[in-house]
Amino acid sequence: MDGVVEIITGRERRRRWSVEQKLRVVAEMGEPGVRMRDVSARHGICESLLFQWRRQVRDGVLVAAMEPMFVPVRMSEVSNSSIRATPAEPEPSPTSAPRARTGVIEIELGNGQQVRVGSDVNLHALRRVLTALRG
Repeated sequence: MDGVVEIITGRERRRRWSVEQKLRVVAEMGEPGVRMRDVSARHGICESLLFQWRRQVRDGVLVAAMEPMFVPVRMSEVSNSSIRATPAEPEPSPTSAPRARTGVIEIELGNGQQVRVGSDVNLHALRRVLTALRG
């Protein structure tokens, strides 16, 4: 008796998905008339994983990496007399010891805006400010 053997394979386990691939699949689910079941079958992914990715995108955990970009930098000599306090900088209190400003970084954005910070700037805060000005 000649028998036919059929091998049924399940979904592939532990596949590594890049952030771009995940975002592309999640975007596919957002198109009108697309069912999650169809997207999961097309990509061989469990529906629960698609729900997880969609929640991560909604919560801001799964985001595309920002492309690095080069900006022109111009070095110039700065004398101590040309450095002036801007209104955004708090005035030092009379009881606190004066902080020495060893340098000033001036960042000129493409849209003409300028940001001047001291060398002791909090990098996390500066990143938030630059992101807000770019957006």
